[in-house]
Amino acid sequence: MNLAPNFPDDHAMHLLMQLLHEELGLPERKTISLTTSINFDLGCDGADARHLMEVLEEQFAIDFIDYDAYRYFQPEGFDVFLKRRAKGRGDKVPLTIGMLYQAVKKQRWDTQEVEEV
Repeated sequence: MNLAPNFPDDHAMHLLMQLLHEELGLPERKTISLTTSINFDLGCDGADARHLMEVLEEQFAIDFIDYDAYRYFQPEGFDVFLKRRAKGRGDKVPLTIGMLYQAVKKQRWDTQEVEEV
């Protein structure tokens, strides 16, 4: 795995990268940076995304204050009720490694804060 220059080298990032590698399988030839998105660049979506976020919450004790999965990921399968609730949410936003890193360090997910990264 190639890490971008100035990539954080602390315990929190090591644990996060280990988790991402175990859950998503990080590419060997692609350079990973804080702006690498797990949904667009790494193809995490649906059930995999839901599982990853549950593991993050559990492993890092993150308080997901206003996390909205539909902002970043497509819903699993087809459910007319989920589709109805997701209407009007438009295009998906990249969920980056930098955003996850901030959430891990602060132990909370505040959408406005993590998306400022």
